[in-house]
Amino acid sequence: MPHYCHQRLAAWCSDNNLILNTTKTKEIIIDFRKNSAAPKPLFINGDCVERVSDFRFLGTQITEDLSWTTNTTTAVKKAQQRLYFLRILRKNNLEEKLLVSFYRCSIESVLAYCITTWYASCSAADRRALQRVINTAQKITGCPLPSLKDIFSSRCLGRAANILKDPSHPGHNLFHLLPSGRRYRSFKTRTNRLRDSFYPIAIRELNNAK
Repeated sequence: MPHYCHQRLAAWCSDNNLILNTTKTKEIIIDFRKNSAAPKPLFINGDCVERVSDFRFLGTQITEDLSWTTNTTTAVKKAQQRLYFLRILRKNNLEEKLLVSFYRCSIESVLAYCITTWYASCSAADRRALQRVINTAQKITGCPLPSLKDIFSSRCLGRAANILKDPSHPGHNLFHLLPSGRRYRSFKTRTNRLRDSFYPIAIRELNNAK
């Protein structure tokens, strides 16, 4: 973000009787250029903002290299802790339907949080670690559970459908129908990072669902 943007933000907060808490403000640099100079320290109202390599934003762990190992490790750890309660419920002979409901509310919700953002870009090892939690829960409940890949596909389709129904959405114009009127025009991508981002994948999922 350009320096003048921070000045405008600080001025807007001051004009609206708000105070930026610089002790809780973090700066993360995401720059994939090969020859990039280190940016100067960021100052807001005279205070230097701490620069970090990763931070938690709305429940998702974001790193400066946009890898998702830290995020998936955190999710797996939290989900594994909740498997203990699923086992307790199983030992107390809770019926299968309620076990699945507990799993979906307390474990699947953790594993699949913001899944359309990170799943396609995470490593194979991270995916296996996430799937192992689901496999364990499947053994405990005694019934089949949707794989993380299936959850990812359904969430992508659902999110894409909502965007298509909302002309005011910023991403609405990224979906262009081909002359046939049945499939959407695919993105031309030069990097794996763009190829594995939400919009190219959503278009592929929509085309595969036709």
